[in-house]
Amino acid sequence: MKNQPFKKKILNASNGVRFAWRNENNFRAHIALGLFTLGFFLFVQPTLVWWALIILCITLVIAAELTNSALEALADHLHPEIHPAVGAAKDMMAAMVLIMSLAAALVALFALLDTIA
Repeated sequence: MKNQPFKKKILNASNGVRFAWRNENNFRAHIALGLFTLGFFLFVQPTLVWWALIILCITLVIAAELTNSALEALADHLHPEIHPAVGAAKDMMAAMVLIMSLAAALVALFALLDTIA
């Protein structure tokens, strides 16, 4: 709903994160991998620029997973039976998460190589 108080918007967003945590295995996996990555780089100690890129990549992957999950939930609700167009939309959203995850892995690799070099 539009024009809600800021506190209500934060509560709605928190509810969305809780729902994803409870219901989406991939969301939990991305959170776990993000935390692992942060822990690993706490040990490696990259420069501040690499930290910014790593945190940005982690949050973008998690945001992409939330977007993917939201679209899947909406598509399943609006069109519960299998339909090629719905399947294609879901596949493209999954591809978005995959591409962002691969890009994040490359950033982590570059950060590691730059830090240990």
